[in-house]
Amino acid sequence: MQADNEYITVLSHLYEKSLILHDIGMFHKVLYFYFVDSLAHIDYTASIYCYNYQSPKIIMGGEYLRWRIDEEKKGDRAKFAAFVNWLKREHKEKFSRIPSLWQMIYDDEDPAGYRSFRIVMDPDSRSEIPADMFFIMIDEFFEPDFLKSLYADASLAILFDAFTSRTSSP
Repeated sequence: MQADNEYITVLSHLYEKSLILHDIGMFHKVLYFYFVDSLAHIDYTASIYCYNYQSPKIIMGGEYLRWRIDEEKKGDRAKFAAFVNWLKREHKEKFSRIPSLWQMIYDDEDPAGYRSFRIVMDPDSRSEIPADMFFIMIDEFFEPDFLKSLYADASLAILFDAFTSRTSSP
């Protein structure tokens, strides 16, 4: 790792964030899972730009991300990608306000995705994600209005529950 690596500042920016003013126990369980999961993918992707792939940090991040593959298939978590696409079709204004990482990763029409746990914007490119883009992604996840929408009785959570109740009906 180089001390002047620009991705170290990305990781510092992420680690300096705090949820101290929020009661995460009251966040909607599925939305909270994807919130933490996205932060883990941001951390993992920026970390592989900073550290050797066999560093304990990378290994630990990979172990979490390997675990989450099965976890995202449980219960209503499996409906999250469909929910994001539904927002895009039915609630464009709400879709435009969710973090851009969610818009890119879960939109069926966007080529972005998680590849080997890394965030990949363009599968045909070998370029690193610019550090500036990480700062934007991190700030979007910690935007006060977005965090407020994650509570079980808040706007995004209510929309998610409405979506899941529709998709669960016979």
